[in-house]
Amino acid sequence: MTTPMPHAVEPTGGDLGLPHLRHPHLRRALRSAKLLVGGYALLSALTLAAVILLRHHPDLVTDAVWVRASIVVATSLLMVSFAVRTGRGHSRSYLRLRLTSGIMLAAIAVIVALPGAFPVWLRAEQGVCGVLLLGVVVIVNGRRVRSAFAAR
Repeated sequence: MTTPMPHAVEPTGGDLGLPHLRHPHLRRALRSAKLLVGGYALLSALTLAAVILLRHHPDLVTDAVWVRASIVVATSLLMVSFAVRTGRGHSRSYLRLRLTSGIMLAAIAVIVALPGAFPVWLRAEQGVCGVLLLGVVVIVNGRRVRSAFAAR
């Protein structure tokens, strides 16, 4: 009879056993970032659903709208995974979340600022997405979160 090999068990609480990730303020900040990213993903998915429903209205749904909505949904889903893994203490996911949130915020600013490139309804939706991502950018680039991941 053979005995099974012991497996490494990930600590509960999703913090990979890192004491600096247990601080209540840090956990609250990471939870807030996850909620904001989740809201961004939900709004992005709803926008793509609206694009699909309005596909026969070329004044509302252009080729650029299709491309933009698809890219935003894909990146928002990636950002959800980054945010979840960041909450578990994964430093690479934290870096990816910082980068993608900043890049997408900059892209949204361009979309909103460009007159005529996109319909007004999409620019308004992107403005709301930008506000959500601004919150993420502020949180993940804040001193407390940065120092927690620098300690690794």
